[in-house]
Amino acid sequence: MAEDGQRIHKLLAEAGVGSRRQIERWIAEGRLTVDGQPAAPGQAVSGREHFALDGRALKLPRRERPHAWLAYHKPDGEVCTEHDPEGRPTVFQALPKARRRWISVGRLDVNTSGLLLFTTDGQLAHRLMHPSTGIVREYAVRVLGEVSLETRHRLLDGVLLDDGPARFESLREDGGDGANTWFRVRLSEGRNREVRRLWEALGHQVSRLIRVAYGPVALPRGLRRGRARALTEAEVDALYAAAGIQRPDPKRETTRPKTARQSRPVPARKPGGAGQGGRRTRRS
Repeated sequence: MAEDGQRIHKLLAEAGVGSRRQIERWIAEGRLTVDGQPAAPGQAVSGREHFALDGRALKLPRRERPHAWLAYHKPDGEVCTEHDPEGRPTVFQALPKARRRWISVGRLDVNTSGLLLFTTDGQLAHRLMHPSTGIVREYAVRVLGEVSLETRHRLLDGVLLDDGPARFESLREDGGDGANTWFRVRLSEGRNREVRRLWEALGHQVSRLIRVAYGPVALPRGLRRGRARALTEAEVDALYAAAGIQRPDPKRETTRPKTARQSRPVPARKPGGAGQGGRRTRRS
């Protein structure tokens, strides 16, 4: 049980109900109730109350359970919500069952593939997504048209988008030529469609976009699209270090769920395929 006076979003995040940002949004939308009454931002709770989301009871764990962490290779066409009103496949449908609720660390749009991290630790998810932490995301991006040296400088110096200035922290060519040039770009923000919008602002259409790393964790080589694997101990420790918080399981206990749709390792490929090395495919 939590101690009296703990803020509701912190308690529920630590219980694995969702990230702090999700919980704050549920409160603002009036979807979360405490003992039958709408929850208030920053409300102090003990953990003994009756919590409900959209009228459905939320059961908090009675005792501490070890957290879990996953790397998932998202394919094009999947959405990053638990339920889609249009009936499209979601990333959550491919995940193994866990003792707590899976929380995605950031999102990828429906046409973007690559690395998605999942955890049952709401505090970790919150820290990894919070702008103040400055976690770097890396993408492999294929753009149409010749990219001039001036364009590359502008993308590094900064471009004014409709929600403020944005820029890449690094940009380097990564193969291909002509109308199918690949680049590796890095940025430390998670704004909606930011990579695509930066290129589009300077007249270049993105034909493929793959996230290849989130902070210290890279897209695992050989992990096929639509499949997940548990993070290694080293990867988990690196995530907590990057987030600037202590790992909550001092005895190094881990929940390593049976991976959904697990496959044997396959030869690595370059962006456009399953991994980061090898020959690229030319599908768009």
